[in-house]
Amino acid sequence: MTAEVEISVRGPEAYILARRAVEQMEAHQVWPTPLNFELWLHYVGNPEGALGQEIQALLKAGETIIDSVSEMLAHKHLPRFRLNDEIRDAGDRLSAQLESVARAVETAQRSSAAYGKTLDGAQRQLDDAVEPLALQRLVEGLSVATQRVQRENATLQDRLQSSTEEVRRLREHLEQVRRDAMTDALTNLANRKAFDEGLNKFCQEAEGAGRTVTLAVIDIDHFKRFNDTWGHQTGDQVLRYVANVIGRVGEPPRLAARYGGEEFAILFPGERAAKVAKMLDGVREEISSRLLKRRSTHENLGAVTVSMGVAELHAGEPPASLVERADAALYVSKRTGRNRVTNAELARKSAVQAA
Repeated sequence: MTAEVEISVRGPEAYILARRAVEQMEAHQVWPTPLNFELWLHYVGNPEGALGQEIQALLKAGETIIDSVSEMLAHKHLPRFRLNDEIRDAGDRLSAQLESVARAVETAQRSSAAYGKTLDGAQRQLDDAVEPLALQRLVEGLSVATQRVQRENATLQDRLQSSTEEVRRLREHLEQVRRDAMTDALTNLANRKAFDEGLNKFCQEAEGAGRTVTLAVIDIDHFKRFNDTWGHQTGDQVLRYVANVIGRVGEPPRLAARYGGEEFAILFPGERAAKVAKMLDGVREEISSRLLKRRSTHENLGAVTVSMGVAELHAGEPPASLVERADAALYVSKRTGRNRVTNAELARKSAVQAA
C-alpha cells in the first residue's frame, strides 16, 4: 500500500475513502471483491499515482474492469504481488540452472564410465602382448577417449562456473527483494513486518542469554493537523524528517521501524530502559529544535514534536506484553502534555505511589 493511502486508512478520513472506493466500484460495475477493494482504495486515495492513472485510462477507453484485468493491475502495481512475482521468477531461473548442471553432470558421468571401460579394454589388450601396429591403434584410441573426457570435463566446469555466478546473482537479487519487502518505502526504515520479526528475535535472544531488550514507541504529535492543513505531501515530508533522526539512533544492532501511520518504534537489544529513555530525551529535543519549511512553497511549518513510551522486557514476558507496556507509556506522554518520554517502569511506580 502506498504511503499516502496507508496514512489515509489510519485516520478519520478512512471511512470516507472506503465509501468513495465502493461508490466508484458500483458506478463502474466492478465487483467489490477484496482485491478490487484494495485496488480502488489506491485509485481514489491516490488518483495521480501510476495505478490511478492506468485505471483512469482503462475507464476512459471503455474497458470493463473484470477479474483478469484486476489481477493484471495488482501484479503490476501492488508491492506484495510484485514481490511474489519476483520470487517466483527467481525460483524458475534457479530451477533452470540446476537442471542444466544436472544434465552436464549426467553427461560427464556417462563419459567417465565409457572412459573406464576403454581403459579396462586397453589393459586386457596390453596383457595379451599385442603387436606394434595394434599397440599404436590402442594408444590412438586411448588418446581420443582421453580428449573426449577432457572436453566433457571442461564443459562441465564451464557450466558449473556459469551456474555458480547465476546462483550468486539470484541470491543477491533475492536478498535485495527481501530487504525491499522489509523496508518502508516512504521512510526507508524497517516496516511493520520487519519490526514484528525483529521483536520476536530480540526477545528470544534476550531470554536465552539472560539479557534484556528495551522497546521505544514514538508518535508524532498532532500529525493529523499537518495533513489537514498542508496536505499529505507535506505530511510525508514530516514523516521522512522524523524517520531520518530516528534512523540514525536505530542503526544495527538496534532496529528502527515505521510501526504504523505516524508511529515509529526502536528496539534496543541488551540496553536498559533508563539509559534508553535518557538518550531518547535528547532525540526528542533534536527533533523539536528544527523549524520545518514546506518544500514546494518554503512556507514555515513550525516545529515538530514527538511523544515517546519506553518499556524494558521482563523475564518470561511475551513480546506482545512488551509492546502493550510501551504503548501505555506512550499514552501517558500524550495525556501529560506531549513532547516527552515516559519510562513504563517509572510510570507504574508513580501510579502505585499515588494510589
